[in-house]
Amino acid sequence: MVALLRYRRVPYAITWGQPEQACEALGVDKPKPIFMPTFFFEEEDGLKAECDSTPIIRRLESMYSGRSVLPEDPALAFIDYLIEDFSDEWCTKYMFHYRWYPELDADNAGTMLPLGLEISMPGEMHKQFKDYVSERQINRLYVVGSNDATAPVIDASYRRFLAAMEAHLEQQKFMLGHRPGAGDFGLYGQLTQLVGFDPTPRAIAHEVSPRAVAWVDQMADQGGIEPQSEDWLPLDSQPETLRGLLTEIGRVYAPAQLANARAVQAGEKTWESEIDGAPWAQQTFPYQAKCLMWTNERYRALSDSDRARVDNLLDGTGIETMLSLA
Repeated sequence: MVALLRYRRVPYAITWGQPEQACEALGVDKPKPIFMPTFFFEEEDGLKAECDSTPIIRRLESMYSGRSVLPEDPALAFIDYLIEDFSDEWCTKYMFHYRWYPELDADNAGTMLPLGLEISMPGEMHKQFKDYVSERQINRLYVVGSNDATAPVIDASYRRFLAAMEAHLEQQKFMLGHRPGAGDFGLYGQLTQLVGFDPTPRAIAHEVSPRAVAWVDQMADQGGIEPQSEDWLPLDSQPETLRGLLTEIGRVYAPAQLANARAVQAGEKTWESEIDGAPWAQQTFPYQAKCLMWTNERYRALSDSDRARVDNLLDGTGIETMLSLA
């Protein structure tokens, strides 16, 4: 989100820390759930805290004109939304798995994250904080479905995703042309950690996609770009490599979303399915069922002609399985 604010040249002030403490200090009601990033917007009745990058991005679009990250073409905007949603809801599995599943990465995260909150933390306090954070997060791996059985599935998906990024970035600088969309910033947010913080996925990224590594560095500040409307490539002019990224979404994210939605509808706290030929089990997330609902609402809101263009691009990717007019 900081990179998006830089790109859009939106004035901002940032305070690093826990959002709960910021809300308390400012006397602002905590959003539910509360997580980073938390934005504070000035409204008529005072400050309001808001989480979740997707609605925040769209609120900023209504507040500031120019340098939009949302394509004007509804069909292209829908593809951008799919990429953004995949980034937010599936790529977090890459990030959380690699941060806490491999021993090397868990030790790195346990060491560095407390220092990110307080660089001058005394040694004994740091050790206690490291043990507390590490144990808590490792014990929560099941929440995103990370375990011995699914580790190869997550690893294979991450490598395919990077290979798709490598091929696509050889064709153009951003996912949908020559200017970044919301989906680019969604992918960037996850890749900053995978490429820049955690040892195992960083090594894999350097091996599989040096272009993605370089892209992450460049995405940090795109404020110097002067985007033009024609920088969005039309849907029928997109390179075939875009389908590589979309196919990975359909291969792993679509079945997960469908299984989760069925579990929510049935009132089940966990769900099991087969993803990429392997058994998968994890906690049910009502929010992700809402994400699927919102995706379908956006799909249904397309005109017949725009939907036909989207269908033509998505045919055979697997994404079509989670889209319905019912």
